[in-house]
Amino acid sequence: MPPQSAIMQIERTGIVLSPNRRRVVLRPFQPPGEDRMLRLIGRVCTLTEPEVDTLLSQVLTEFDGRHQKPEEFFDRRFLAIKGQLLTDTPLTRNRRLLMGAYFTQEYALESAALFNPSLVSHPDQSGIPSGTRRFVLSLRAVGEGHISSITFRSMTIDTELNIVVDEPTNFVTTPEFVPDSSYESALFRRKLIELGLGGAFTDEALALLDSNFTLEQLEHALQVTLRDHRMNHDELAPLVEQVIMLAKSNYEIEYAPDQNLSERLIFPFGPTESNGIEDARFVQFIDGNGTSNYYATYSAYDGKMVLPQLLETNDFLRFKMHTLNGPAIADKGLALFPRKINGHYAMLSRQDGEHLFLMYSDMLYFWHTKEIILKPTNPWEFVQMGNCGSPIETDAGWLVLTHGVGPMRKYTIGAILLDLNDPSRVIGRLQEPLLTPNENEREGYVPNVVYSCGAIIHNEHLIIPYAMSDYASTFATVPLNDLLSELLSYAC
Repeated sequence: MPPQSAIMQIERTGIVLSPNRRRVVLRPFQPPGEDRMLRLIGRVCTLTEPEVDTLLSQVLTEFDGRHQKPEEFFDRRFLAIKGQLLTDTPLTRNRRLLMGAYFTQEYALESAALFNPSLVSHPDQSGIPSGTRRFVLSLRAVGEGHISSITFRSMTIDTELNIVVDEPTNFVTTPEFVPDSSYESALFRRKLIELGLGGAFTDEALALLDSNFTLEQLEHALQVTLRDHRMNHDELAPLVEQVIMLAKSNYEIEYAPDQNLSERLIFPFGPTESNGIEDARFVQFIDGNGTSNYYATYSAYDGKMVLPQLLETNDFLRFKMHTLNGPAIADKGLALFPRKINGHYAMLSRQDGEHLFLMYSDMLYFWHTKEIILKPTNPWEFVQMGNCGSPIETDAGWLVLTHGVGPMRKYTIGAILLDLNDPSRVIGRLQEPLLTPNENEREGYVPNVVYSCGAIIHNEHLIIPYAMSDYASTFATVPLNDLLSELLSYAC
Protein backbone atom coordinates (compact mmCIF):
# COMPACT_ATOMS: atom_id res chain seq x y z
CA MET A 1 0.00 0.00 0.00
CA PRO A 2 1.50 3.42 -0.94
CA PRO A 3 1.98 5.99 1.82
CA GLN A 4 -1.11 8.00 2.61
CA SER A 5 0.72 11.30 2.02
CA ALA A 6 1.46 10.32 -1.60
CA ILE A 7 -2.19 9.49 -2.23
CA MET A 8 -3.61 12.65 -0.72
CA GLN A 9 -0.84 15.16 -1.44
CA ILE A 10 -0.21 16.30 2.10
CA GLU A 11 1.47 19.69 1.87
CA ARG A 12 3.70 20.91 4.65
CA THR A 13 3.75 24.71 4.66
CA GLY A 14 7.24 25.17 6.06
CA ILE A 15 5.90 27.76 8.54
CA VAL A 16 7.44 27.19 11.96
CA LEU A 17 6.29 28.89 15.16
CA SER A 18 9.13 28.45 17.61
CA PRO A 19 9.19 29.36 21.31
CA ASN A 20 10.46 32.87 21.95
CA ARG A 21 12.26 33.38 25.27
CA ARG A 22 11.94 37.14 24.87
CA ARG A 23 8.18 37.04 25.44
CA VAL A 24 7.92 37.68 29.16
CA VAL A 25 5.07 38.49 31.50
CA LEU A 26 4.97 40.01 34.99
CA ARG A 27 4.12 37.47 37.68
CA PRO A 28 3.93 37.62 41.48
CA PHE A 29 7.09 36.63 43.33
CA GLN A 30 7.15 35.68 46.98
CA PRO A 31 10.13 34.28 48.86
CA PRO A 32 9.34 31.07 50.74
CA GLY A 33 8.30 31.47 54.35
CA GLU A 34 6.58 34.37 56.11
CA ASP A 35 9.78 35.24 58.00
CA ARG A 36 11.71 35.91 54.80
CA MET A 37 8.83 37.96 53.49
CA LEU A 38 8.82 40.12 56.63
CA ARG A 39 12.59 40.58 56.53
CA LEU A 40 12.41 41.71 52.90
CA ILE A 41 9.71 44.23 53.74
CA GLY A 42 11.81 45.46 56.65
CA ARG A 43 14.88 45.96 54.46
CA VAL A 44 12.93 48.06 51.97
CA CYS A 45 11.56 50.13 54.86
CA THR A 46 15.12 50.98 55.99
CA LEU A 47 15.90 52.79 52.72
CA THR A 48 15.89 56.57 52.68
CA GLU A 49 13.50 58.31 50.30
CA PRO A 50 16.32 59.35 47.91
CA GLU A 51 17.50 55.72 47.84
CA VAL A 52 13.95 54.58 47.11
CA ASP A 53 13.62 57.08 44.26
CA THR A 54 16.95 56.03 42.74
CA LEU A 55 16.27 52.30 42.96
CA LEU A 56 12.76 52.60 41.51
CA SER A 57 14.09 54.72 38.65
CA GLN A 58 16.71 52.06 37.91
CA VAL A 59 14.07 49.31 37.83
CA LEU A 60 11.74 51.26 35.55
CA THR A 61 14.61 52.16 33.21
CA GLU A 62 16.03 48.63 33.06
CA PHE A 63 12.65 47.06 32.26
CA ASP A 64 11.32 49.89 30.08
CA GLY A 65 9.58 48.63 26.94
CA ARG A 66 9.23 45.06 28.18
CA HIS A 67 5.84 45.46 29.84
CA GLN A 68 2.73 47.59 29.65
CA LYS A 69 1.89 49.58 32.79
CA PRO A 70 4.43 47.94 35.13
CA GLU A 71 3.75 50.54 37.82
CA GLU A 72 0.13 49.39 38.04
CA PHE A 73 1.33 45.81 38.56
CA PHE A 74 3.82 46.92 41.26
CA ASP A 75 1.03 48.75 43.06
CA ARG A 76 -1.20 45.65 43.00
CA ARG A 77 1.66 43.57 44.38
CA PHE A 78 2.12 46.07 47.20
CA LEU A 79 -1.57 45.85 48.07
CA ALA A 80 -1.25 42.04 48.15
CA ILE A 81 1.48 42.15 50.80
CA LYS A 82 0.35 45.30 52.61
CA GLY A 83 -1.16 43.27 55.44
CA GLN A 84 2.34 42.16 56.47
CA LEU A 85 3.43 45.73 57.31
CA LEU A 86 4.02 46.28 61.03
CA THR A 87 2.29 49.67 61.21
CA ASP A 88 -0.31 51.75 59.38
CA THR A 89 2.20 54.53 58.71
CA PRO A 90 1.52 55.84 55.17
CA LEU A 91 4.23 55.13 52.61
CA THR A 92 5.19 57.33 49.67
CA ARG A 93 4.02 56.18 46.26
CA ASN A 94 7.56 55.37 45.15
CA ARG A 95 8.22 53.21 48.23
CA ARG A 96 4.96 51.34 47.57
CA LEU A 97 5.99 50.73 43.96
CA LEU A 98 9.53 49.67 44.89
CA MET A 99 8.21 47.27 47.50
CA GLY A 100 5.85 45.85 44.85
CA ALA A 101 8.80 45.43 42.47
CA TYR A 102 10.63 43.32 45.07
CA PHE A 103 7.63 40.98 45.05
CA THR A 104 7.45 40.77 41.24
CA GLN A 105 9.29 38.68 38.68
CA GLU A 106 9.41 38.19 34.93
CA TYR A 107 8.24 34.85 33.57
CA ALA A 108 9.25 33.67 30.08
CA LEU A 109 5.99 31.97 29.19
CA GLU A 110 7.20 30.10 26.09
CA SER A 111 10.92 29.69 26.82
CA ALA A 112 10.68 25.88 26.66
CA ALA A 113 8.00 25.10 24.07
CA LEU A 114 5.17 26.42 21.89
CA PHE A 115 3.05 23.53 20.73
CA ASN A 116 -0.27 21.62 20.56
CA PRO A 117 -2.09 24.24 18.45
CA SER A 118 -5.83 24.60 17.83
CA LEU A 119 -7.61 26.66 15.14
CA VAL A 120 -11.06 28.32 15.13
CA SER A 121 -12.67 31.05 13.07
CA HIS A 122 -12.01 34.55 14.46
CA PRO A 123 -15.12 36.39 15.73
CA ASP A 124 -14.01 39.48 13.73
CA GLN A 125 -13.90 38.97 9.95
CA SER A 126 -13.87 42.65 9.00
CA GLY A 127 -11.27 44.36 6.84
CA ILE A 128 -10.00 41.33 4.92
CA PRO A 129 -10.29 40.45 1.19
CA SER A 130 -13.13 38.32 -0.10
CA GLY A 131 -12.33 34.62 0.20
CA THR A 132 -9.82 35.21 2.98
CA ARG A 133 -10.68 34.27 6.54
CA ARG A 134 -9.20 35.29 9.84
CA PHE A 135 -8.57 32.62 12.50
CA VAL A 136 -7.62 32.40 16.15
CA LEU A 137 -4.69 30.10 16.78
CA SER A 138 -4.30 28.91 20.36
CA LEU A 139 -1.05 27.35 21.53
CA ARG A 140 0.26 25.68 24.63
CA ALA A 141 3.18 27.73 25.92
CA VAL A 142 5.60 26.16 28.38
CA GLY A 143 8.10 28.11 30.47
CA GLU A 144 10.13 27.75 33.65
CA GLY A 145 9.06 24.88 35.85
CA HIS A 146 7.25 23.30 32.89
CA ILE A 147 4.14 25.36 33.66
CA SER A 148 1.74 25.43 30.71
CA SER A 149 -0.49 28.33 29.75
CA ILE A 150 -2.62 29.31 26.74
CA THR A 151 -1.35 31.93 24.33
CA PHE A 152 -2.92 33.20 21.11
CA ARG A 153 -2.05 34.38 17.60
CA SER A 154 -4.29 35.82 14.89
CA MET A 155 -3.78 34.56 11.34
CA THR A 156 -5.37 34.64 7.89
CA ILE A 157 -5.71 32.09 5.11
CA ASP A 158 -6.54 33.25 1.57
CA THR A 159 -8.11 31.44 -1.38
CA GLU A 160 -4.69 30.11 -2.44
CA LEU A 161 -4.13 28.64 1.04
CA ASN A 162 -1.44 31.17 1.84
CA ILE A 163 -1.19 31.27 5.64
CA VAL A 164 -0.07 34.48 7.31
CA VAL A 165 0.41 34.38 11.07
CA ASP A 166 0.38 37.91 12.47
CA GLU A 167 3.56 38.86 14.29
CA PRO A 168 2.90 38.91 18.04
CA THR A 169 3.46 42.14 19.91
CA ASN A 170 6.34 42.57 22.34
CA PHE A 171 4.00 42.57 25.30
CA VAL A 172 2.24 39.74 27.15
CA THR A 173 -0.42 40.45 29.76
CA THR A 174 -2.33 38.27 32.17
CA PRO A 175 -6.06 39.03 32.53
CA GLU A 176 -7.88 40.66 35.39
CA PHE A 177 -9.79 38.35 37.69
CA VAL A 178 -13.49 39.25 37.68
CA PRO A 179 -14.17 39.60 41.42
CA ASP A 180 -17.93 40.01 41.14
CA SER A 181 -18.53 37.06 38.81
CA SER A 182 -21.56 35.15 39.98
CA TYR A 183 -22.36 31.49 40.58
CA GLU A 184 -25.73 29.89 39.94
CA SER A 185 -26.95 28.32 43.17
CA ALA A 186 -28.63 25.31 41.48
CA LEU A 187 -25.58 24.53 39.33
CA PHE A 188 -23.15 25.00 42.22
CA ARG A 189 -25.28 22.77 44.48
CA ARG A 190 -25.27 20.03 41.87
CA LYS A 191 -21.48 20.23 41.54
CA LEU A 192 -21.18 19.90 45.32
CA ILE A 193 -23.34 16.78 45.24
CA GLU A 194 -21.31 15.29 42.36
CA LEU A 195 -18.11 15.77 44.36
CA GLY A 196 -19.59 14.34 47.55
CA LEU A 197 -19.54 17.75 49.26
CA GLY A 198 -23.31 18.23 49.43
CA GLY A 199 -25.24 17.79 52.63
CA ALA A 200 -27.00 19.56 55.47
CA PHE A 201 -24.12 21.95 56.18
CA THR A 202 -23.67 23.19 52.60
CA ASP A 203 -27.44 23.35 52.10
CA GLU A 204 -27.66 25.58 55.16
CA ALA A 205 -24.95 27.88 53.82
CA LEU A 206 -26.47 28.09 50.32
CA ALA A 207 -29.85 28.90 51.86
CA LEU A 208 -28.34 32.20 53.02
CA LEU A 209 -27.58 33.17 49.41
CA ASP A 210 -29.61 34.38 46.46
CA SER A 211 -30.03 32.30 43.31
CA ASN A 212 -26.86 34.00 42.04
CA PHE A 213 -23.98 34.84 44.37
CA THR A 214 -20.34 35.94 44.35
CA LEU A 215 -17.29 34.25 45.84
CA GLU A 216 -17.17 36.83 48.63
CA GLN A 217 -20.81 36.17 49.50
CA LEU A 218 -20.22 32.41 49.49
CA GLU A 219 -17.21 32.73 51.80
CA HIS A 220 -19.25 34.89 54.19
CA ALA A 221 -22.18 32.43 54.22
CA LEU A 222 -19.83 29.52 54.92
CA GLN A 223 -18.16 31.35 57.81
CA VAL A 224 -21.56 32.30 59.30
CA THR A 225 -22.72 28.69 59.07
CA LEU A 226 -19.42 27.45 60.49
CA ARG A 227 -19.84 29.73 63.52
CA ASP A 228 -23.33 28.34 64.03
CA HIS A 229 -21.72 24.87 64.17
CA ARG A 230 -18.70 25.87 66.26
CA MET A 231 -18.93 22.65 68.25
CA ASN A 232 -18.05 20.78 65.03
CA HIS A 233 -15.55 23.34 63.74
CA ASP A 234 -12.60 20.96 63.31
CA GLU A 235 -14.76 18.48 61.42
CA LEU A 236 -16.40 21.06 59.13
CA ALA A 237 -13.44 23.38 58.44
CA PRO A 238 -11.91 21.04 55.78
CA LEU A 239 -15.32 20.87 54.08
CA VAL A 240 -15.43 24.68 53.94
CA GLU A 241 -11.99 24.72 52.34
CA GLN A 242 -13.10 22.20 49.69
CA VAL A 243 -16.23 24.20 48.85
CA ILE A 244 -14.18 27.38 48.46
CA MET A 245 -11.67 25.49 46.31
CA LEU A 246 -14.50 24.39 44.02
CA ALA A 247 -15.71 27.97 43.72
CA LYS A 248 -12.21 29.25 42.96
CA SER A 249 -11.86 26.59 40.25
CA ASN A 250 -14.94 28.07 38.53
CA TYR A 251 -13.99 31.65 37.80
CA GLU A 252 -13.98 34.44 35.22
CA ILE A 253 -11.13 36.48 33.76
CA GLU A 254 -11.18 39.48 31.45
CA TYR A 255 -8.84 41.43 29.17
CA ALA A 256 -9.04 45.06 28.15
CA PRO A 257 -10.42 45.56 24.60
CA ASP A 258 -7.26 47.42 23.55
CA GLN A 259 -5.05 44.41 24.31
CA ASN A 260 -3.94 42.69 21.10
CA LEU A 261 -4.94 39.02 20.83
CA SER A 262 -1.28 37.95 20.98
CA GLU A 263 -0.87 39.85 24.26
CA ARG A 264 -3.56 37.82 26.04
CA LEU A 265 -2.22 35.00 28.17
CA ILE A 266 -4.37 32.55 30.13
CA PHE A 267 -2.02 31.62 32.95
CA PRO A 268 -3.01 29.07 35.62
CA PHE A 269 -5.22 30.75 38.21
CA GLY A 270 -7.54 28.21 39.83
CA PRO A 271 -6.26 25.69 42.41
CA THR A 272 -6.88 22.68 40.14
CA GLU A 273 -4.63 24.16 37.42
CA SER A 274 -1.84 25.61 39.54
CA ASN A 275 0.83 23.68 37.63
CA GLY A 276 -0.57 24.05 34.15
CA ILE A 277 -3.35 24.52 31.62
CA GLU A 278 -2.62 21.92 28.96
CA ASP A 279 -3.79 21.04 25.44
CA ALA A 280 -6.78 23.35 24.99
CA ARG A 281 -9.06 22.06 22.22
CA PHE A 282 -11.05 25.07 20.97
CA VAL A 283 -14.28 24.70 19.04
CA GLN A 284 -16.83 27.17 17.71
CA PHE A 285 -20.14 25.85 19.03
CA ILE A 286 -23.37 26.74 17.22
CA ASP A 287 -26.56 26.69 19.30
CA GLY A 288 -29.91 25.62 17.91
CA ASN A 289 -30.91 29.26 17.45
CA GLY A 290 -27.81 29.94 15.36
CA THR A 291 -25.84 31.86 17.98
CA SER A 292 -22.15 31.12 18.27
CA ASN A 293 -19.92 30.58 21.28
CA TYR A 294 -16.40 29.26 21.74
CA TYR A 295 -15.52 26.43 24.10
CA ALA A 296 -12.27 24.71 24.89
CA THR A 297 -11.72 21.56 26.85
CA TYR A 298 -8.35 21.49 28.58
CA SER A 299 -6.37 19.50 31.12
CA ALA A 300 -5.93 21.24 34.47
CA TYR A 301 -2.86 20.05 36.36
CA ASP A 302 -2.18 20.83 40.02
CA GLY A 303 1.15 19.02 40.20
CA LYS A 304 -0.40 15.72 41.29
CA MET A 305 -3.61 15.13 39.35
CA VAL A 306 -4.97 15.97 35.89
CA LEU A 307 -8.61 17.09 35.68
CA PRO A 308 -10.51 17.83 32.45
CA GLN A 309 -12.07 21.32 32.54
CA LEU A 310 -13.88 23.69 30.18
CA LEU A 311 -13.54 27.34 29.27
CA GLU A 312 -15.99 29.43 27.30
CA THR A 313 -15.92 32.82 25.60
CA ASN A 314 -17.72 34.64 22.83
CA ASP A 315 -15.14 37.34 22.14
CA PHE A 316 -11.73 36.11 23.44
CA LEU A 317 -11.82 38.99 25.94
CA ARG A 318 -13.86 37.50 28.76
CA PHE A 319 -13.46 33.84 29.69
CA LYS A 320 -15.39 31.62 32.07
CA MET A 321 -13.55 28.60 33.46
CA HIS A 322 -15.62 25.62 34.61
CA THR A 323 -15.00 22.33 36.33
CA LEU A 324 -16.54 19.30 34.64
CA ASN A 325 -18.32 16.69 36.72
CA GLY A 326 -19.73 13.20 36.47
CA PRO A 327 -18.36 9.64 36.28
CA ALA A 328 -17.55 10.03 32.56
CA ILE A 329 -15.08 12.86 33.25
CA ALA A 330 -11.69 11.16 33.33
CA ASP A 331 -8.22 11.24 31.79
CA LYS A 332 -7.21 13.71 29.07
CA GLY A 333 -8.24 14.60 25.54
CA LEU A 334 -11.90 15.57 25.75
CA ALA A 335 -13.22 17.17 22.55
CA LEU A 336 -16.66 18.75 22.25
CA PHE A 337 -18.74 18.40 19.07
CA PRO A 338 -19.49 21.81 17.48
CA ARG A 339 -23.27 21.43 17.89
CA LYS A 340 -25.81 19.28 19.68
CA ILE A 341 -26.65 15.91 18.14
CA ASN A 342 -30.25 14.78 18.40
CA GLY A 343 -30.79 17.37 21.12
CA HIS A 344 -27.80 16.34 23.26
CA TYR A 345 -24.31 17.67 23.83
CA ALA A 346 -21.72 15.20 22.53
CA MET A 347 -18.06 14.79 23.29
CA LEU A 348 -15.18 12.49 22.43
CA SER A 349 -12.86 11.34 25.20
CA ARG A 350 -10.16 8.85 26.13
CA GLN A 351 -11.45 7.43 29.39
CA ASP A 352 -8.81 4.79 29.94
CA GLY A 353 -5.83 6.37 28.20
CA GLU A 354 -6.12 3.85 25.38
CA HIS A 355 -9.45 3.86 23.49
CA LEU A 356 -11.69 6.49 21.89
CA PHE A 357 -15.02 7.03 23.66
CA LEU A 358 -18.25 8.87 22.80
CA MET A 359 -20.22 10.69 25.51
CA TYR A 360 -23.64 12.37 25.55
CA SER A 361 -25.17 14.77 28.07
CA ASP A 362 -28.12 17.11 28.50
CA MET A 363 -25.98 19.42 30.66
CA LEU A 364 -22.71 20.85 29.43
CA TYR A 365 -20.90 20.53 32.78
CA PHE A 366 -22.12 17.05 33.80
CA TRP A 367 -21.29 13.83 31.93
CA HIS A 368 -22.48 10.40 33.03
CA THR A 369 -22.53 8.06 29.99
CA LYS A 370 -19.74 6.75 27.78
CA GLU A 371 -19.17 4.08 25.17
CA ILE A 372 -16.12 2.85 23.29
CA ILE A 373 -16.34 3.59 19.58
CA LEU A 374 -12.76 2.90 18.47
CA LYS A 375 -9.99 0.56 19.59
CA PRO A 376 -6.32 0.51 18.56
CA THR A 377 -6.29 -1.68 15.45
CA ASN A 378 -3.40 -0.66 13.21
CA PRO A 379 0.24 -1.15 14.26
CA TRP A 380 0.91 2.61 14.44
CA GLU A 381 -1.79 2.96 17.14
CA PHE A 382 -1.32 -0.24 19.15
CA VAL A 383 -0.13 1.57 22.31
CA GLN A 384 -3.01 4.04 22.51
CA MET A 385 -5.18 6.38 20.50
CA GLY A 386 -7.17 9.54 21.05
CA ASN A 387 -8.49 12.57 19.23
CA CYS A 388 -6.60 15.55 17.82
CA GLY A 389 -9.36 18.08 18.37
CA SER A 390 -13.11 18.47 18.01
CA PRO A 391 -14.97 16.67 15.22
CA ILE A 392 -15.45 18.67 12.00
CA GLU A 393 -18.80 18.46 10.24
CA THR A 394 -18.75 17.55 6.54
CA ASP A 395 -21.48 16.34 4.18
CA ALA A 396 -19.96 12.86 4.37
CA GLY A 397 -19.86 12.68 8.18
CA TRP A 398 -17.97 13.89 11.24
CA LEU A 399 -14.29 14.12 10.35
CA VAL A 400 -12.10 13.37 13.38
CA LEU A 401 -8.35 13.62 13.42
CA THR A 402 -6.88 10.99 15.74
CA HIS A 403 -3.50 10.39 17.25
CA GLY A 404 -1.96 6.97 17.49
CA VAL A 405 1.08 5.78 19.41
CA GLY A 406 3.18 2.97 17.99
CA PRO A 407 6.64 1.43 18.40
CA MET A 408 9.23 3.58 20.18
CA ARG A 409 6.34 5.72 21.48
CA LYS A 410 6.07 7.40 18.09
CA TYR A 411 2.99 9.64 17.71
CA THR A 412 1.26 9.95 14.34
CA ILE A 413 -1.95 11.63 13.17
CA GLY A 414 -4.71 9.57 11.58
CA ALA A 415 -8.35 10.20 10.72
CA ILE A 416 -11.75 8.59 11.05
CA LEU A 417 -15.25 9.44 9.80
CA LEU A 418 -18.33 9.16 12.04
CA ASP A 419 -21.97 9.04 10.98
CA LEU A 420 -23.58 12.50 11.18
CA ASN A 421 -26.71 11.35 13.01
CA ASP A 422 -25.15 8.52 15.01
CA PRO A 423 -21.49 9.29 15.78
CA SER A 424 -21.10 5.95 17.52
CA ARG A 425 -20.96 4.49 13.98
CA VAL A 426 -17.47 4.66 12.50
CA ILE A 427 -18.03 4.78 8.73
CA GLY A 428 -14.45 5.40 7.59
CA ARG A 429 -10.92 4.95 8.90
CA LEU A 430 -7.47 5.55 7.46
CA GLN A 431 -5.32 2.46 7.34
CA GLU A 432 -2.08 4.46 7.31
CA PRO A 433 -1.19 7.66 9.19
CA LEU A 434 -2.15 10.95 7.64
CA LEU A 435 0.93 12.64 9.15
CA THR A 436 4.02 11.08 10.64
CA PRO A 437 7.06 12.99 11.95
CA ASN A 438 9.71 13.51 9.27
CA GLU A 439 13.39 14.12 9.93
CA ASN A 440 12.81 17.84 10.52
CA GLU A 441 10.00 17.17 13.02
CA ARG A 442 11.24 14.29 15.15
CA GLU A 443 13.70 16.22 17.34
CA GLY A 444 12.38 18.16 20.33
CA TYR A 445 11.37 18.05 23.97
CA VAL A 446 9.55 14.74 23.31
CA PRO A 447 11.00 13.20 20.13
CA ASN A 448 9.04 11.47 17.36
CA VAL A 449 5.73 13.24 17.97
CA VAL A 450 3.25 15.09 15.76
CA TYR A 451 0.10 16.27 17.54
CA SER A 452 -2.79 18.66 16.94
CA CYS A 453 -5.56 20.05 19.14
CA GLY A 454 -7.90 21.20 16.37
CA ALA A 455 -7.99 21.64 12.58
CA ILE A 456 -10.37 23.60 10.32
CA ILE A 457 -11.69 23.46 6.77
CA HIS A 458 -10.96 26.34 4.40
CA ASN A 459 -11.46 26.49 0.63
CA GLU A 460 -12.11 22.73 0.36
CA HIS A 461 -8.92 21.88 2.22
CA LEU A 462 -8.24 20.64 5.71
CA ILE A 463 -5.81 22.98 7.46
CA ILE A 464 -3.94 21.08 10.17
CA PRO A 465 -1.91 22.99 12.76
CA TYR A 466 0.33 20.56 14.56
CA ALA A 467 3.15 20.36 17.06
CA MET A 468 6.57 18.98 16.24
CA SER A 469 7.93 16.83 19.07
CA ASP A 470 6.39 18.99 21.79
CA TYR A 471 8.63 21.93 20.91
CA ALA A 472 7.38 24.09 18.02
CA SER A 473 4.32 24.25 15.75
CA THR A 474 3.67 24.22 12.02
CA PHE A 475 0.87 23.64 9.47
CA ALA A 476 -0.06 21.13 6.78
CA THR A 477 -2.91 21.09 4.25
CA VAL A 478 -4.73 18.28 2.47
CA PRO A 479 -7.56 18.41 -0.12
CA LEU A 480 -10.75 17.59 1.76
CA ASN A 481 -12.35 15.49 -0.97
CA ASP A 482 -9.22 13.36 -1.32
CA LEU A 483 -9.21 12.69 2.40
CA LEU A 484 -12.93 11.84 2.52
CA SER A 485 -12.57 9.53 -0.49
CA GLU A 486 -9.71 7.73 1.17
CA LEU A 487 -11.70 7.39 4.40
CA LEU A 488 -14.76 6.03 2.66
CA SER A 489 -12.70 3.57 0.61
CA TYR A 490 -12.01 1.81 3.89
CA ALA A 491 -15.56 1.90 5.21
CA CYS A 492 -15.98 0.20 8.57
